[in-house]
Amino acid sequence: MVQETFADLLGQTTAIDLLSQAIAQAHIAPAYLFAGPAGVGRRLGALRFAECLLGHGLDVPSASLRRRIAARNHPDLLWVEPTYLHKGKPVTAAEAEELDLKRKSPPQIRLEQIRDIARFLSRPTLEAPQAVVVIEGAETMAEAPANGLLKTLEEPGAATVVLLAEDSAQLLPTIISRCQTIPFRRLAVDTMASILQQTGHADILQRPDILAMAQGSPGQAIAAWEQLNTIPEDILTALGKPPTTLRAALETARQVSKELDIESQLWLVDYLQHITWEQQRSPQPLQALEQARIHLRRFVQPRLVWEVTLMRFVQS
Repeated sequence: MVQETFADLLGQTTAIDLLSQAIAQAHIAPAYLFAGPAGVGRRLGALRFAECLLGHGLDVPSASLRRRIAARNHPDLLWVEPTYLHKGKPVTAAEAEELDLKRKSPPQIRLEQIRDIARFLSRPTLEAPQAVVVIEGAETMAEAPANGLLKTLEEPGAATVVLLAEDSAQLLPTIISRCQTIPFRRLAVDTMASILQQTGHADILQRPDILAMAQGSPGQAIAAWEQLNTIPEDILTALGKPPTTLRAALETARQVSKELDIESQLWLVDYLQHITWEQQRSPQPLQALEQARIHLRRFVQPRLVWEVTLMRFVQS
């Protein structure tokens, strides 16, 4: 019966089996690490797992409980996601979009958010027998918040902490050792197609470039499709083929750095790596783009990064 809760989590048989057995046997670990690529169901799995843990032992959570958890307004559930810093305060990606913030660096889990978790776990639960904390993008923690989380994981109390990490190698080994790892895999082609059709994104199935970038992740395919539609058409046209003159390279670099925020630029690097490989099958452009990604993440001036990168395209 427990597996019915996970019925809409497609293509993740191993994860469902491990979580269902833990619930059925009442052997819930203090912490879990949902590890795997973005967009394959880790967030949905965390939602369904939280429903089971907060559902007072019900085999199938009630519709009202499911709605409350989906809206993240259950008093014994704390959902933490990476944030930007705006005027000294952390803001989520959704809040940053509403504020129309120009994002200069990727979001991350911050020390103050880890302190919020400790405060949340220090109080008694209000409705459920235990509390649940879900941390998205756990791999974005710097050293200070990671060490703070480690202390929380050592004594979580009557709570279960679920970490969602795309790249678990970026987590402290001591954090990983305190978690039970639940693997999430990339999906088969037919499963991915089914999810895209169910979610109203069947058009993506006609874009082999997007599907190739997604590599078995329907979430990444949808995100790539939406991101592609935000890139100005003239930038895509200019970058559709490598620039052949220094003037064209410098002008395109100016336009990219001026019109796109840093996250869009990082996505554009991924997209260009894919289409460049399909066009040229040469490692040199890929290496130049990889260097661009590294420099953008290190907050090097974006226009300079793109000028150097596209000039290397001209020289090659």
